[in-house]
Amino acid sequence: MPPADRHSAPPDIVVVGAASRDLAATDPRGWRLGGSVTYSALAIARLGLRVGALIGVDPPAAGAGELRELAAAGVDVRLVPLASGPVFDNLEEPGGRRQIAHAASDPVPSTYLPAAWTATGGWLLVPVAGELPESWALIPPDEALVAVGWQGLLRELRAGTEVRRLDPRPTPLLARADLVGVSRDDLAGDVELSVLCRLLRPGATLVVTAGDGGGIVVEAGADGPRRLHRYPALRPDRWIDATGAGDTFLAALFAGRVRPGLVGGRIGQRHDVLLAAAAASLAVEEAGLDGVPARESIRRRIAEAGARTAGRVG
Repeated sequence: MPPADRHSAPPDIVVVGAASRDLAATDPRGWRLGGSVTYSALAIARLGLRVGALIGVDPPAAGAGELRELAAAGVDVRLVPLASGPVFDNLEEPGGRRQIAHAASDPVPSTYLPAAWTATGGWLLVPVAGELPESWALIPPDEALVAVGWQGLLRELRAGTEVRRLDPRPTPLLARADLVGVSRDDLAGDVELSVLCRLLRPGATLVVTAGDGGGIVVEAGADGPRRLHRYPALRPDRWIDATGAGDTFLAALFAGRVRPGLVGGRIGQRHDVLLAAAAASLAVEEAGLDGVPARESIRRRIAEAGARTAGRVG
């Protein structure tokens, strides 16, 4: 792990959550390091932003080589030791993904947060197994931009059983968020957008991703959606592993909001969504963290998508 003084400047974005161990028969360890915090931190770092990642790890995960990969990409990694971290078996089936929980997660406390990070202007809070206590909503400064990955608040984990989806409910994390991302697969039943929006603060952005079906970006109003935009997915060259694609999407989208220069300042033209869709389309082309794309690869994917669109129009 990098020494505490490796980065003299505070990060542009702090990412917080527990790393999961995702069972994988092709890995000699029997698992790969996963979790929204690892995918998100790596994706943002590869876009060129300074990232501080506070990562909860159980004893096996603490020695994972993937953590060195994050550090090599420029992520300032700080580990929070957990007696128990989340362990999943992700099963891709024709009807969608099923997850079997082999271990739940201990909480990730804010006491491990470096003091120098508390003034950071961008916060990505991405629980994967409900491991972030409600007190995390009070940590970011009032003026900071905050994004929340909703999936970890919508799961009930019991070791040895299938992960059960929970109904969306109000939480302090959602109330603090400026941007909330969730996969359609993580929502129990046909939850109406109006119900989801009423759980967010007015003016917040909700993104509901649907894999190769694209997704929707919604501005939440007091009584439901205020504005809604449907975006298409970009076509990958191959489909290897969808794990982490949604995390990569949210991370890239948030990076564009924190640093609008990534998309030429064209947030109003939804170029931040295009950036995120391109990153997610590349993430499925390799297994695990190997799929998290570099900035130049994202630029090429956007250019390819533009060329295909121009060809259809012509």
